[in-house]
Amino acid sequence: MSKRIKVTVVGAGGRMGKEVVKLVLQDDELELASAVGLSDSGKDAGELVGLPSCGITVTSDLEMALVESKPDVMVDFTNPQSAYDNTALAIKHGVRPVMGTTGFTPEQIEDLDKQCHSRGIGGLIAPNFSIGAILMMKFAAQAAKYLPHVEIIETHGDQKLDAPSGTSIKTAELIAANREELRQGNPAEEEVIEGARGGYYNGFRIHSVRLPGVFAQQEVIFGGFGQSLKIRHDSYERAGYMPGVKMAVQKVMEYTGMIYGFDHFIE
Repeated sequence: MSKRIKVTVVGAGGRMGKEVVKLVLQDDELELASAVGLSDSGKDAGELVGLPSCGITVTSDLEMALVESKPDVMVDFTNPQSAYDNTALAIKHGVRPVMGTTGFTPEQIEDLDKQCHSRGIGGLIAPNFSIGAILMMKFAAQAAKYLPHVEIIETHGDQKLDAPSGTSIKTAELIAANREELRQGNPAEEEVIEGARGGYYNGFRIHSVRLPGVFAQQEVIFGGFGQSLKIRHDSYERAGYMPGVKMAVQKVMEYTGMIYGFDHFIE
């Protein structure tokens, strides 16, 4: 039997973090090395997620967790404010970061890529781990070659902190790579209410909706002469991201450098 991959989960008490802890504890190919969470320090990680006690106590000290538990991979679902520092700390200790947290600048990603190469390890920053969402992005990028007029509408719950979402930004980047910048709409149009046309990106618009009772959905709308194309993805629960998280944990063991986007793993 091959060696199990040892995983540290950061943000273990968060909504996504709990799902990752469940995944690791219940998968025979993975092993929970440690769990980190600021507000759940001292709790048993298994009991925290509704499973039997596992003997792993949640700690608030990430560096201590990395040093003492010696994981292969760190999975982080925290917040943009701590994402870069957490990633750099993992790389410093030779731990491969898998980051579900968004908010990295292109300069930070480039810097982290250099750090990964200097340690000879792989890393991943992924705005979305849903295989369906990745396919939505790829289909949208392909459609942009033929239907360059496009807008994105992304909808999340009202507690989401960033707007637009990391998924919509990544989608926009993939679309922009397949079309020339085209400023859409009537050149004389006027926003009667500021922001009504959404955020501007490379000639098209991204609209962010935040409402209670909504989980996550995104629709990419293309318009052409006498036709429209709508590509939509809906997520209904966080468990749907876990097959992608497991794939990321396994893939990050196989290469060197920081990869931006889970789409690199989907043919």
